Amino acid sequence: MLAPLQGVTNRALRACFIDCVRPDVVFTEFMQARNQGAKALSAADRREAGAMHGDVPLVAQLIGHRPEVLVLAAQTAQAAGARHLNFNLGCPFGRHTTGLSGGALLSRPELLPEILFALRAAIHGSFSIKLRAGYDDLEQIFSLLPLFEAAQVDFLILHPRTVVQKYGGSADHAVTARVVQSTVLPVIANGDIVSAAQGRQILAASNADGLMLGRGAIADPHLFSRLRGVAPEEPSEGELLREFADYLGDLLTRYESLFCGEQQILAKLKEVPAFVTDSRLLPLAQQLRRTRTLQDFRALLLPR
Repeated sequence: MLAPLQGVTNRALRACFIDCVRPDVVFTEFMQARNQGAKALSAADRREAGAMHGDVPLVAQLIGHRPEVLVLAAQTAQAAGARHLNFNLGCPFGRHTTGLSGGALLSRPELLPEILFALRAAIHGSFSIKLRAGYDDLEQIFSLLPLFEAAQVDFLILHPRTVVQKYGGSADHAVTARVVQSTVLPVIANGDIVSAAQGRQILAASNADGLMLGRGAIADPHLFSRLRGVAPEEPSEGELLREFADYLGDLLTRYESLFCGEQQILAKLKEVPAFVTDSRLLPLAQQLRRTRTLQDFRALLLPR
């Protein structure tokens, strides 16, 4: 699965991934449930909710905390074409952790039953939850598993950090393994998966039902192919640079159709090299992030 990353996994990037490496499932960026009557979702979110590309399942992710507004948002998303919905209990950043939305809602677990049962009743297709292991305690998830099962959630996507950790420390997939053993629900492992070897190790050690790839895949889409054994697990520096340049060149073309104006296109493109951690790509990634025109950005992608 390709993880939802706010501001990054727009429909053009998702289409690029589907055409290049075909994740089994892709997610929208989270869609804020808003208290505005029939307009429970913005026009942009309504467009995203039904923006499938090919036949790869698209999951629309909701964020919010008021049951009646979330139900209306779920209904609105489904009317716009969404077949699968996910509820975000993991986002650790910004305004989405200040209004009891995203990961902040884990600080008020007593509110969850009403929300989850209401969403389950409103959602016709699959209903999943993406969450951190707890608000400030990695053990919190174990007290929530009976609720998730009772609410007939279809599967969980677990990032085994706490909300207050944000991205500090490391994802503790020993917690993932314990969760897998403690629930009848399918569990997808998420967090700190940046290489094929690491992904396989997490799958083997946790017995999770699958992997969700986020930051590691944004930096290297071929991580999906490496995990499947159809691309080199350890590409040469030259291969890695060619793959990265081809990927960004494809994105540039797609972004020119989706976004308006050179500066917006360039700003969206620069978000991708910000995820690079491989030392062989870092010099190019840093040069790309310093460019001021699309012409300069495009020139750096040419074969050298």
